[in-house]
Amino acid sequence: MNRTARTAGLGAVAAALTLLPQVAFAHTGVGDAHGFSHGFAHPLGGLDHLLAMVTVGVFAGQLGGRATWAVPVTFVALMAAGGALGVAGVALPFVELGIALSVVVLGLCVASGVKAPLAAAMAVVGFFAVFHGHAHGTEMPADASGLAYGLGFVSATTLLHLAGIGLGLAIARMGAARGERFVRGAGAAVAVAGAGLLAGLV
Repeated sequence: MNRTARTAGLGAVAAALTLLPQVAFAHTGVGDAHGFSHGFAHPLGGLDHLLAMVTVGVFAGQLGGRATWAVPVTFVALMAAGGALGVAGVALPFVELGIALSVVVLGLCVASGVKAPLAAAMAVVGFFAVFHGHAHGTEMPADASGLAYGLGFVSATTLLHLAGIGLGLAIARMGAARGERFVRGAGAAVAVAGAGLLAGLV
């Protein structure tokens, strides 16, 4: 992919992900600024969310091609759906376990350099995104606007995905062999952190 196409693709990702939060959140009309700020801060305030979302971006960039935008878009869309369930009070079992496992699995995907088919990669990130979204939704302040809160955590997640994609592209410029080793090492570190989260050590 040439530089112009890559830049256009990343721009399309940013635009698409920013528009996706127009989902049916229930509580709208009040507390817009309050809701947005809390929603934006939520993915940034937890190591589990932070690691998973940046790693989704790295994984997407590692896969390349259509996966560069399709994998993050899938994550954001399913995360928004999970958030809507959380806001609506719909119970989802094993949320914390699912979030911790997402860090392990995504880290291992990057560490192994797996070239998963696009549909499989989208299914994996989409599955875990529901848990992340549900956690966001259930922690929405009672006086916040649901739509604003959703826009907040979707915006933060979009930026984290783009940061991961950018990180992967920057590392790739180090040279094929060296960059690949660096990316895989980072993936392994993420997986270890995820194992720590599972064990309650982090």
